[in-house]
Amino acid sequence: MVVSVLEEMRIRSLGVIDDAVVELSPGFTAVTGETGAGKTMVVTSLGLLLGGRADAALVRIGARNAVVEGRIAVPEGSPAVVRAEEAGAELDEGTLLVSRTVSAEGRSRAHLGGRSVPVGLLAELADDLVAVHGQSDQQGLLKLSRQRQALDRYAGYAVAVPLGKYAEAYKRLRAVAAELEEITTRARERAQEADMLRFGLEEIAAVEPRAGEDTELAEEAERLGHAEALASAAAVAHAALAGNPEDPEGVDAGTLVAGAQRALEAVRAHDPALAALTDRIGEVGILLSDVAGELAGYADDLDADPLRLAAVEERRAALNALTRKYGEDVTEVLAWAERSAARLTELEGDDERIGELTAERDALRAELGALAQELSEARAEAAERFAAAVTEELASLAMPHARVSFDIRQTEDPDGVEVNGRTVAYGPSGVDEVELLLAPHPGAPPRPIAKGASGGELSRVMLAVEVVFAGTDPVPTYLFDEVDAGVGGKAAVEIGRRLARLARKAQVVVVTHLPQVAAFADRQLLVEKTDDGSVTRSGVKVLEGEDRVRELSRMLAGQEDSETARAHAEELLAAARADA
Repeated sequence: MVVSVLEEMRIRSLGVIDDAVVELSPGFTAVTGETGAGKTMVVTSLGLLLGGRADAALVRIGARNAVVEGRIAVPEGSPAVVRAEEAGAELDEGTLLVSRTVSAEGRSRAHLGGRSVPVGLLAELADDLVAVHGQSDQQGLLKLSRQRQALDRYAGYAVAVPLGKYAEAYKRLRAVAAELEEITTRARERAQEADMLRFGLEEIAAVEPRAGEDTELAEEAERLGHAEALASAAAVAHAALAGNPEDPEGVDAGTLVAGAQRALEAVRAHDPALAALTDRIGEVGILLSDVAGELAGYADDLDADPLRLAAVEERRAALNALTRKYGEDVTEVLAWAERSAARLTELEGDDERIGELTAERDALRAELGALAQELSEARAEAAERFAAAVTEELASLAMPHARVSFDIRQTEDPDGVEVNGRTVAYGPSGVDEVELLLAPHPGAPPRPIAKGASGGELSRVMLAVEVVFAGTDPVPTYLFDEVDAGVGGKAAVEIGRRLARLARKAQVVVVTHLPQVAAFADRQLLVEKTDDGSVTRSGVKVLEGEDRVRELSRMLAGQEDSETARAHAEELLAAARADA
């Protein structure tokens, strides 16, 4: 089966690394070097490529930014390829190029396949590409929540399906409970709100405003308030256009225009241009006559009744009283009334709503109890298989008598859900507290790994768990950062052997200080500083032949040229090759 392979990383201005290229093999790659040489920067770099948190402190002093570039060979059609192409990334002959830049100010940018992408997308791809484990991950395994997550991951669909249903019901129950609490605890406030809304709606209903009425009344009030002036002006204008009956000798505009038209009518036949002007004067006469008629009608219709003006102002005052409280104008007042009526209906239905919510809450609690029981049973079944598989792996890691088991328990809670006749506490992941127990040797009682495992034992439990996962939920690449901490001797050899076997199914990269582990690697990389304390391009190199023996000798005895150490190093390499 073709899987993704991290082929190469280029690291620039990151921590002690100035500019270096890390070439990785498809199988087992061991990264070694003196303490403080920058081995862990390999893990840090990969973490950045996988969407990890950017930290300005990672940028090398004096540099503007740190850059990590990675080349990953990915099979066509894999989930990572599909997601990358959806984001607009382009593959280069089956290779996905990933880069991450961190500025000295802490700003971060990510690129995938030549396209700028959100950093979060790199984290999404990481789930399908790489499993990173370091000493911090071992500490994480001590948390009960992480142990439950590990068991759920191992169980697969048997837990994922009921857990998904449980999560939906739990979310709905939280929403129902919150609404029910809000209604019941704020009953007095809601009653006061209802009274205020009811008063406002009654006040508006008493006035019965009409949309746009305030604008119409303002115009009418303006007209009524100046009725005499308007009538006088209309009369003067009418007289100027159509003449004044009381002054028959007066000259008006209509008479003058008519005279002009008559003067031209006599000669219009001699010039078309003059005929056109004559027609236009005729049109002016008609327009003057129409306007004069409308002015006469306007004056006749003008209402100067002071009683009507008083009624208009009274109505405007009533509307203004509403707009001061409920909106800028009558239209907004009517909108407030519509919203308030809907809210009042909701508030007045509190008793009915409380009954509905209470019934739904009780039904959801019963449903949660049934799902939680199904979830617990699935976890218990998976726990037996998981514990047996991890115990078997520990036997291959120089812990032949160790036994791993799970303690799955619930806590009594009168406010919880009913499971198997008991009322127990519940949370977003069910009712179970899951704890991983270890009995390191016969006769030892199973104890939580946080209390019953040494540093070396915890490292091996972590590795065993990951190896078990590799058989059920594999990822293409595993990166272990000193997962062998606290281990030595035969146990170290067994860890190296198990990592080599894991590398037959996936790419394995291990940052290690143990020669027993490094000897099993298909490729060994040495990280070393220059005299100025930096790691340059020549500071990360592939060790082969004599160079590899010298590095293993240094790791064994601290002396590259010790004959005894060299003999031991050659023996380790020979044993590792024989085991392969």
